[in-house]
This record gives sequence, structure tokens and C-alpha cells, in this order.
Amino acid sequence: MATLDDNEIARARAELTHWGEPELNPLDALMWRTERPPADSWTGVVVMVLSETPSWERVKAAHRWGVKVAPRFAERVVEPIVPTGPPMWTTDEKFDLDYHVRRVRLPGSGSMAELLELAQGMAVTPLDRSRPPWAATFVEGLEGGRAAYLLQAHHVLMDGAAATQLLSRMLDRTPDQAPVGMPDPTDRPQVSRKAATGQGFRWQASAAAKVLRESARVVGQVAADPLGALRETSAYVSSVPRVATPPPRAASELLQPGPRTKWRFGALECDVLELKKAAKAVGGTVNDAFVASVLGGLRHYHDRHGATLGDVPISMPVSMRREDDPMGGNRFTGAFFSAPSGIADPAERIRAMHDRVLRVRQEPALDIMNKVTPLMNLAPTPLVAAAISGLNAGATLTTSSWQGLPFETYWAGSRFERMFVFGPLPGTSMCAALCTHEGVCCIGVNVDGDVFPDTDVLWECLQEGLDEVLALGR
Repeated sequence: MATLDDNEIARARAELTHWGEPELNPLDALMWRTERPPADSWTGVVVMVLSETPSWERVKAAHRWGVKVAPRFAERVVEPIVPTGPPMWTTDEKFDLDYHVRRVRLPGSGSMAELLELAQGMAVTPLDRSRPPWAATFVEGLEGGRAAYLLQAHHVLMDGAAATQLLSRMLDRTPDQAPVGMPDPTDRPQVSRKAATGQGFRWQASAAAKVLRESARVVGQVAADPLGALRETSAYVSSVPRVATPPPRAASELLQPGPRTKWRFGALECDVLELKKAAKAVGGTVNDAFVASVLGGLRHYHDRHGATLGDVPISMPVSMRREDDPMGGNRFTGAFFSAPSGIADPAERIRAMHDRVLRVRQEPALDIMNKVTPLMNLAPTPLVAAAISGLNAGATLTTSSWQGLPFETYWAGSRFERMFVFGPLPGTSMCAALCTHEGVCCIGVNVDGDVFPDTDVLWECLQEGLDEVLALGR
């Protein structure tokens, strides 16, 4: 992919014209309707570090071009008058790029800690829901002559895999690449609340037809193989309680749920190959090793405070994205289980993590949330919000990992060096996200500052947890 010619780049960028569906899928709709920031937020911040500082004029030009290539970023969400179906996307007729993009200079030494402090303040500032759900800040004054780009985006825009789809097509492969791939102007739909309501009724009719088709398929399956169908149904029904029941709450006095109004950001990084080597040495995956390092960091944190840490409840998104799914939006389901933080040995912790994740992934009812989400979207919003909050509140930790860009890229003429993603805290006290970028594991950690008041100590402990995992491969 690193040697794409202009025609291939143009074709890839043309796909972004249709990046994102006309309506929010059921999962997106649920996140949009249940958001109550900052405690119950579905908005995160992406921190992109640039090797040098591009001119402000070039930054603005990159945005003007980007909105034309990916018009979803000039669209807002419109909800039905009554919950007949999911909200829809509509062109923002009053779109103002100057409102969404700002410019600041770090006032101090330009350290990474100073940048993250700026980002965490941005993260808890609610987005204007009447506008396209994103805001960006171009940051100058980062140490070493570097700059940064902070993108605050609602989760309805994309998950990690969708972000990789977007950036791999939009970013340049050379610092002076011509802006190839400018699509022809397209008429994006204008959707009113009344039109969204009507579309919701049509959505219900389509959903009913889908249920009938699925019912017919099941009847046919039962007729062809009654014993097999019975076994499959029995396995699914018995799986539902295991999937839908949150694990026991953390017993640690240090991990009792907080208000989630003070977000605190920390960043770690390591070489992808080193983490792969460590994971392989003990029979795990990169994700197993990553999560085990975070759990090890929590163990070290408890040791510093003379407290005992047993297993902690974790929520982990499992990607359900298929190759033929539309780009953009979200395609995942949530897995809830007890993470093996009670195991002191990092090798044993990785193996235990691998076994538990594998067990969860093999659950027949893993997709149960995706099956009930369309029905939940027809219920009154307060009831749905309470149900989601109650489910997420059972977890202490949320982790997520995905593959980012494996090749060199540029934005506004500057090398794109690192990408740290800081997810929200939807009921949890810590969210850790790993995104690989050009052979580097970029780990963004967001925590509730009331649960972890001494974050300097926490960052040190998380680094210790990562170091002990990496040592397994040396």
C-alpha cells in the first residue's frame, strides 16, 4: 500500500464520499441517545503528534479539502420526532469550519504532559449536538519544534477500525503530495425530523420483514435438522445469562466507582514487535499482552498503597465488522468478564487472559446486545440510558486495541508520528486503548481523577506493568 500511484490513491479517496451510512446503525443510535456528558459520555479525543509545525494556512486548507473528500464531517444528526427508528445524518446547512477548528499554542515547555492536560480539558467539554459531532484543535509549541492535532469526536462517527479506514485513505504518502482524489460535488441529503420519523416507520417495516425471513430460515432449519436446531437453540439460550450478566464488582477499596467528571490522560508506548515477541513467548496475543500489562500496572498501584487487588471486571469491545460492511460508524459488541488482575506472574496473567478472552469469543450469544439494540432504540430514552449505565457500571476497566497505519503518512506536509486515542468512561473508572502506528504501540489511558487522585503514581505503575510484560520476550 505504501507505493500506491495517484490513480489508486484517487480511487481509495473516492470511497470516502460514502464513508458512513445515511442513518445511525442501532449501536450508534444507542450511544447517541444515551449520552449524558461527561459522566456518561460517548465522546473521545484522538491526539495526533506531528514531526514539525505546518503553517496555519496549510492546516485550514487541509480541513477544507478533507470535508469535501469525506462529507460526513459536514453533517449533523437529526432525531425522529418520536422514536420510530434510528436518528439520521443530514447536511448541516449552516456548517462553519471555523467553529469546528481552533488554534492554540502551549503556554509552557511544550511537554507531552502539557499537551495531554489540554486534551483532557477538551474531552469533558460537551459537543454541540445541533452541529456535526466533532471539534479539532491545532496545537503549536510542542517540544522539539513539533505540533499536535487534537480531534474530539463522538463515537457515532467511527470506531477504531473505521478510523483506520478513514486515515489510510485521507492522509498523504509524501510531504508534498498533490491533493489527488478530489471527488465530484455530490448532493448530500437534507433530512428533517419529520422525514426521519417517516423513515423510522419504513425502518420498522424492513425490520419486521427481516424477522419474518429469519423466522422462516429457522423453521426450515428445524424441519431439516430438528436435533441440530434444538442443540443450537439450547446452546444460545444457556449462553445468554453468561454474556448478559456483568461479572462481580471489584472488591478493592481503591476501585470503587467515582463520578467520572474529572478525566485524566496518560500515554505509554512500546515497539509492536517487542510486544508481539513477549506475547508469543507465553502463548498469548498482542491484545492479551496489552491488557495483562494494564492489569499489572493496577497491581503495582495497589502495592504502592498497601492494598489488595483481586480480579477486576472488564468490558472489552469485540469487533463484528465484516469486509462487506459499510465504512464508518461502529461494528462491535461488548464482552463483560473478570480480568485476571489477581495473578501476580505476568506470564500466567497473559495465559489466563488468553483463555478468558477465547472463552468469551466462543459464546454463542456474544452478539445478544446487537440483537436487542434495535428494540432498545424504540424504548423511552431515560429507560434505555439507565439500562446501559447499569450494565457498564459493573466494569472497572475498558480496554480496546486495533491496528492503525503500518506505513508512513503526512498531514498538511508534516510527518504523522504518533496517534493516541483516549476513549470515554461510560460507567468505568479506566479506559485503555492501544492503536498501532508505524510499528509503535500507542497506548492512551483515560481515568477518573476521583478514583485515581495520584495519577503520577498511576502512570509510573502502568509503565512498570508494561515493562514486566515486555521483559518476557527478551
